[in-house]
Amino acid sequence: MATEHTIDHDQRIIHIKGLYKSFGDLKVLKGVDMDVFKGENVAVLGKSGTGKSVLIKIVAGLLLPDKGLVQVLDMEVGQLSETKLRELRLKIGFSFQSSALYDSMTVRENLEFPLLRNRPGFDKKEALKLVEETLEAVGLRDKINEMPAALSGGQRKRIGIARTLMMKPTIMLYDEPTAGLDPVTCMEINSLIKEVQQQYNTSAIIITHDLTCAKTTSDRVLILMEGKVAREGSFEAVFTADDPEANGFYNYNFIQ
Repeated sequence: MATEHTIDHDQRIIHIKGLYKSFGDLKVLKGVDMDVFKGENVAVLGKSGTGKSVLIKIVAGLLLPDKGLVQVLDMEVGQLSETKLRELRLKIGFSFQSSALYDSMTVRENLEFPLLRNRPGFDKKEALKLVEETLEAVGLRDKINEMPAALSGGQRKRIGIARTLMMKPTIMLYDEPTAGLDPVTCMEINSLIKEVQQQYNTSAIIITHDLTCAKTTSDRVLILMEGKVAREGSFEAVFTADDPEANGFYNYNFIQ
C-alpha cells in the first residue's frame, strides 16, 4: 500500500555545483547548480536544446562533466572507477523517452533481464515473483507474456518504468515521460510517477516540457535557460510570480 512520501531536507541525494558541459563549440550547460533531497521529485523544465537530457545523463554517469561537482549518493560521479560507476548505476532507474524495451523479449523477459544480468544466480522463482509484483505496481500484471509490439505507447512506457523498478532503485531519472502520449495516458503516467515515489520511496529528476506533468509529479521545479537554472521553487511559486519569462514559458506550454 502506498504511503504519503516525506522529504528529508537534511539528506542530499544529488548535489550539483558549477556544472559545465560542451560538445565542441556548443556550450550546453554553463554553471548549473541544483540539489535533490531524499524523497523529493524535482522537475526540470526548458525548451529543446537547453541541456535537460544531458543533465540526467551526467547524473547517471553516461556522460562526464567538463567542469563542476556532481555528487550522487555521496559519490563524485566524475571520479568513480568503472566498477564503482556500475555499482552506482544499479541504484539509479533511468526511464528513457523511448522506453528502450527489447522487442524480441516478452514483457516478463524484459523485466527479468536487468535482474539476471546484474545478479547471476538469482533464483528464477523469486525473479518471477518480483516480476509479477512489479507489474502489479504499474497495473499491467495481465501483460506478462505479451511482446512489446502488442502494447500501446502508454503500456510500453509503464513496462519501461517497471523494468527500472526491478533493481529497487534509490533514484529515478525520467526523460520526457509523457512525450508522444495522448492526454488521458499522460495523466496515467503522471499518477504512476507519484505512486513510484510513494511506494518505492524514490527521489527523482523528471525531465519534461509538459507543464501538466511538472505540476502533477513534482515537489519542486527548475527552469533551465541559457544553460543555467533560471527559476526554482514550487510550481505555484515559479509560475505565479510576476515574471515575464516564466509566464511566457507557461502560456506557451501549459495544457489545461
